[in-house]
Amino acid sequence: MLTHDQALSLLQAAREESTKLGVPMSFAVMDPSGHLVALIRMDGAPWISADVAQGKAWTAAAYGGPSAAQKAKMEPMPNFASAITTMTGGKFTPQTGAVPVYSDGTLLGALGGSGGTGQQDEDVCAAAVAARGYTVS
Repeated sequence: MLTHDQALSLLQAAREESTKLGVPMSFAVMDPSGHLVALIRMDGAPWISADVAQGKAWTAAAYGGPSAAQKAKMEPMPNFASAITTMTGGKFTPQTGAVPVYSDGTLLGALGGSGGTGQQDEDVCAAAVAARGYTVS
């Protein structure tokens, strides 16, 4: 599992990547069980983005894969996606924008972002994970 310091380091890397894009975002780091380790909302990020980043990160941690994979899986089954979201107390967020964080094949948690397009959010998160020496698979 990621330590608090490792989570903060991921948030800093994500913030740096987001700043390069000129898009203020929020980022959340979850442990493999979907519990929040650290959260940041950049100045100017949409007010809802902190909640959305947490949902995306929870989804990536729960499935050990990018949240975009759940988006693709759930698109033909919107009622099922809604049911899972309800069953998880609103945590399941099948939208592009989060990646798992692995080290030596072990799932350590996930990093989710919100504030840009879904693809921008995911690209920033993936770059932050790589910048800190982790992988997304």
